[in-house]
Amino acid sequence: MNGVSNGHSSAALQWKVGLVNYANKYLTAETFGFKVNVTGAALKKKQTWTLEQDLNEEVVYIKSHLGKYLSADKYGNITCDAGEDEFDASAKFVIEYATDGSGKWHFRNVQHGNYLGGTDENLKCFAKTPTNAEQWTVQLSIHPQVHLRNVNRRRYAHLNNDEIQCTEVTPWGQDALIILEFVDGKYALKTCDNRYLHKNGHLVENLDNDSLFSLAVKSGQHSGLAFQDSEGRYLTAVGSTASMKGRNKTITKDELFTIEDSHPQIILIAYTGKKVSTKQGVDITANQDEETDNETFQAEYVKSREKWAFKTIHNKYWTFDQVTSGVQDKSSEIKAECLFDLEWQGDGSIALKACNGLYIFNKQTGCLLAQSTTITDKEKFKVKIVNRPLLVLKSEHGFVGQKTSTNLEYCCNRATYNIIFMEPSPEGGSYRFKGTNGKYWSLTSDNTVNPNSDSPVDFILEFQPESKLTIKAPNGKFLKGEQNGLFRALAEDQASATLWEY
Repeated sequence: MNGVSNGHSSAALQWKVGLVNYANKYLTAETFGFKVNVTGAALKKKQTWTLEQDLNEEVVYIKSHLGKYLSADKYGNITCDAGEDEFDASAKFVIEYATDGSGKWHFRNVQHGNYLGGTDENLKCFAKTPTNAEQWTVQLSIHPQVHLRNVNRRRYAHLNNDEIQCTEVTPWGQDALIILEFVDGKYALKTCDNRYLHKNGHLVENLDNDSLFSLAVKSGQHSGLAFQDSEGRYLTAVGSTASMKGRNKTITKDELFTIEDSHPQIILIAYTGKKVSTKQGVDITANQDEETDNETFQAEYVKSREKWAFKTIHNKYWTFDQVTSGVQDKSSEIKAECLFDLEWQGDGSIALKACNGLYIFNKQTGCLLAQSTTITDKEKFKVKIVNRPLLVLKSEHGFVGQKTSTNLEYCCNRATYNIIFMEPSPEGGSYRFKGTNGKYWSLTSDNTVNPNSDSPVDFILEFQPESKLTIKAPNGKFLKGEQNGLFRALAEDQASATLWEY
């Protein structure tokens, strides 16, 4: 998540970014010797920097992937070897924005008043006024599918009535999924139905300059990210509907947003074909045919316990009841009784073990009870992910995308991605993927993925901790990505499969 606390204050925000200079090279922190240059050709680990905001001053700190802070001395020399407790005022930078509408940033060192710039091995902070060499394009180093939260309204953005409105207390369902699409140094905001936000607040099918926004950040008591349109106005939530559109040319609390990761939201289908639901009241039961917010649950991984919690639309968590052995919708915070072991069964279904060490099973009446010691059909629940109609996959090597506009074979080391259209199978537990050509994914003779099938082909997704998943192909093997871009179904088991950010 962007917006987690840093070492300076528990409430200050951090933004992971890549910084691109005028020669289209990325600022890079080498692994050895704390050397810094501007030689990176793509945004990878060494090119990822964290901009840490300050609660008291309108400044940022620039931290490398090694946890060291960028500093400048009075001669313009750059170092990046000071740790959390070692850096001083020479590590403070003020962000200024280019006035030419390009959306580019300038970093001015607070202590000496000079601007950061350069290329290749010649990185300096010596210029008194910014030129092309001191201009930086800022690219967010995050998975592009996110939730946006308006700082002032404390509500999340979602698609509603052909607008993006900041009205949801909890981001729920596919309508709350926003894709931040990086285009020519700026960002477009795309909804789950593949439309773009226009600066005037309506949604459009085609991308143009009126749907591109420059990034700005604001530090101090109210920190966050702002989006500036082509006329210099910032997106805000307007009126009683809190509709996102460009309005003011200054940044206040109204124009600030934070970005959060999007957890998987799922529907669980019992062996009876009924959906697990909160509709009947406090008890979680599997007795519904429909699919509404009551049948949708957010799966949240609790890293400290290596277990999962399930949030309901009522902003509460599944809770194991010690007396009845049932599961209830009643805890407003994650406690021991809210934690479950999640075990994938290899067929798109899961088994859930409660804190009493027993598996949840589904009675014929729909009641869920944690009383089983073994896994049978009654303990299995098919999983249907509902908040990813558009899928973007990323690995340590880059994004998943098609090789060229004519060679549609997929590779996994792209700097940019292709949207993948995801359709759940009617019975649940598996998914069909479509390429941009409208055809379904299938496997070629060497087990490479290619969108060339006219009929659906089922793949199985298994979501994992920290917004990652594995994909099992029709040949029974998992998709594996390699540094050279090969994207093939060759992994024999989950342990050797690639974990894909989604």
